[in-house]
Amino acid sequence: MLRIKIQSNTLRLYLACIRNTLDAALCLQNFPCQEVERHNKPEVELKTSPELLLNPILICRNEAEKCLIETSINSLRISLKVKQADELENILTKKFLRFLSMRAEAFQVLRRKPVQGYDISFLITNYHCEEMQKHKLIDFIVQFMEVRILLNLISCFSLVRMIV
Repeated sequence: MLRIKIQSNTLRLYLACIRNTLDAALCLQNFPCQEVERHNKPEVELKTSPELLLNPILICRNEAEKCLIETSINSLRISLKVKQADELENILTKKFLRFLSMRAEAFQVLRRKPVQGYDISFLITNYHCEEMQKHKLIDFIVQFMEVRILLNLISCFSLVRMIV
């Protein structure tokens, strides 16, 4: 299997920080809703009980790239802002993320609508942690970020080829 290693040092540190934070934050447990009996709702989405929410963590590589990690007792929401340097990258990002959001049920952890101010969001509940392996979930998020960055590079290279 061929892996392309074109990560800058800042990108490697950024992804390592996100990986370590997710590893620490993915300690989710089953917790029934305090409002409605026999219902388990993601507390990070409802925000009905402030005592069940942890402080959100914002990890920034620069002003254009950032990751917001919001954690509660039974769920975790990861929101990503992707760097879009020009109009072409903006269009490509919107089309790609729209394509993914239309197929959100196939990804299981992908939210159809991202948090306001971010490009894409993932919601991981305690059920996902029970059904899937924790390190595989973390790898999926980090690899998704790496692929998105590679797509930006490929679009830039193809644009340069068209000009030359």
